[in-house]
Amino acid sequence: MTTDQAGRPPLDKARLGSDNPELMPDLTVEVVDQLPSTNAEAADRARAGAPDGLVVVADHQSAGRGRLDRTWETPPGTAVTFSLILRPEVPVARWPWLPLLTGYAVDKALQASGLEAGVKWPNDVLVGDKKVAGILVERVETPDGPTAVVGVGINVGLGTDELPVPTATSLELELGRPVDRTDVLVEVLNTIREAVDAWEMGGEPGVARLQESYAAACVTVGRDVRVDLPDGSALEGRAVQIDDVGRLVVEAGGARTAVSAGDVVHVRTA
Repeated sequence: MTTDQAGRPPLDKARLGSDNPELMPDLTVEVVDQLPSTNAEAADRARAGAPDGLVVVADHQSAGRGRLDRTWETPPGTAVTFSLILRPEVPVARWPWLPLLTGYAVDKALQASGLEAGVKWPNDVLVGDKKVAGILVERVETPDGPTAVVGVGINVGLGTDELPVPTATSLELELGRPVDRTDVLVEVLNTIREAVDAWEMGGEPGVARLQESYAAACVTVGRDVRVDLPDGSALEGRAVQIDDVGRLVVEAGGARTAVSAGDVVHVRTA
């Protein structure tokens, strides 16, 4: 195992092999030293017939993509970046829950490491008001039917001077200690796989449980927010609940509006 110039070790490929009992069954992890975008690579693999559970991991991602076509890059050895191929055996009408489910699962996994984190709707993971993880879920049409590509990026070892924006943070900054990226990857993958399996097998009661669990973890609910909508308009009000299809319900002027897509800003109150 070699380290980069900053002394940051690469991911432990041996621990990520298919024979490692740490990983749940139905997960196959492929680690690539560097990729522009794990989501783009996973989408290509899905179109070529890659199965449910294939995980494409970039030890260093040079041109990651987030929601609203934002791009970002982190220094080598400082982040966990991967994309998981899922072929959910659930009605397509339930697919809008996938981004929220992923955000909830990542939040749950990071909390297991001692992080006091929460989910900003739909799926950014925050510590306080600072973002530690982002998620992009894309639907890809393949010869075998629609497939979900679940992309996750987690800031692990970035120092203060390496953060992409002032509103970002990292696990090491928040926990005040070194964090093994391979440990983070294994925990997050297992937690996502468990959550997806429960969602697939749980039927309508499983969706209701997910709705309840997600709402409890969502730090947007109960906050004053501004939602920048895809049409360029904005909605300001109080986020009051998550409805039964995963939309954020915002109350403004006595009326309630359910938002299915938008960029949420938590508004600070005096």
